[in-house]
Amino acid sequence: MTEFVLDSSAVLARLFREPGAETVEAALERSLLSAVNFAEVISKLIDKGIDPDDARDTAFQLRCEIVPADQERAAAAGLLHARTRRKGLSIGDRFCLALANETGLPTLTADRVWKDLDLGIGVDVIR
Repeated sequence: MTEFVLDSSAVLARLFREPGAETVEAALERSLLSAVNFAEVISKLIDKGIDPDDARDTAFQLRCEIVPADQERAAAAGLLHARTRRKGLSIGDRFCLALANETGLPTLTADRVWKDLDLGIGVDVIR
């Protein structure tokens, strides 16, 4: 049973063994991850100096369902811009939130600023 939508910050906390990693590890197999956030994870791994092929392989080992970024999800993420622009959310953040809104599932994130969003979407901050 799927229970969460993962933000890339939560996945990265797990991969880098940061605070909150245990929470994400326990939820991985019961979670969704937007393809946009999946790409963001790979990009951040490369930014940390991990070889691109190793970054891809690491991301492919995640035990969560990767959800495609189709036209409707992209539109929903784009529409969230008006309601989140003052909080500095990235397009990846908005894809995560759009998927959570679509599915009715809460998000898991390391971004504390999400707690201040008034979107009617469940936000669980891992640290």
